[in-house]
Amino acid sequence: QVQLVESGGGLVQPGGSLRLSCAASGSIFNLYAMHWYRQAPGKQRELVAQISSDGNPNYADSVKGRFAISRDNTKKTVCLQMNSLKSEDADIYYCYAHVRVVSDRNVRGYWGQGTQVTVSS
Repeated sequence: QVQLVESGGGLVQPGGSLRLSCAASGSIFNLYAMHWYRQAPGKQRELVAQISSDGNPNYADSVKGRFAISRDNTKKTVCLQMNSLKSEDADIYYCYAHVRVVSDRNVRGYWGQGTQVTVSS
C-alpha cells in the first residue's frame, strides 16, 4: 500500500556532498515522522536523522553539523543533504516513515529499499 523509493546515492570523494531523496507513494492518508537510517555490512541499522511531521529535525551526534534533513509534505518527500562526507559515512541508507494509509486507522512503519553511499578517493 505504501512505497518508499530512495534515490541520490553514489560514489563521492571524502569531503564531498550527496543529496538523498525519498519519495512516498500509495494510499497515504497522512505521513508522520520520517527518518534516515544507515547500515554497514554486519552491523546494526542506525538512525542518522529524523524529522517530525511539523519539520523538527534530530540528528545522530556523528552527523550533526554535516547533514541536514528536510521534508516536503506536499510532495511526500524527505531529503538528506550530506556534506563533508567521511569514509565512515559509507553505508546503505534507508528511508523509514510512519504512515497512516487510507484504509487503516493505525500508523505503521515502512522502509525503503535503500541506496548505497560510497565515500572513497
